[in-house]
Amino acid sequence: MYALVIGLIILCCVLLVLVILAQNAKGGGLTSQFGGSAASNIIGVKKTGDLLEKLTWGFIVAIMVLTLSTNFLKTTNTGSGNEMIDKAAGEAPATAQPAPLDLNAPADSAQ
Repeated sequence: MYALVIGLIILCCVLLVLVILAQNAKGGGLTSQFGGSAASNIIGVKKTGDLLEKLTWGFIVAIMVLTLSTNFLKTTNTGSGNEMIDKAAGEAPATAQPAPLDLNAPADSAQ
């Protein structure tokens, strides 16, 4: 499942790049590529811009949602993620605890 979501993220990224490259910052974009008037009659100049803008925002939202969902799909590991550190922690010797302080013992006067 995790690999499927990563694949969808990559697909959305590639499609987002293609949609952005189809746009033109000066207003021509996809409509000017097909001869202007012919594309205007088929799709319409304003509708092409709206479609590309909606696709851009849709792919951006999809990438964000899929990216955030990978956090929930990733299997959680209780260890540190490094087998050597986990093995060393299991073999660590027990630490000696210091003797408790006796607060009722008389204090030595060293004058």
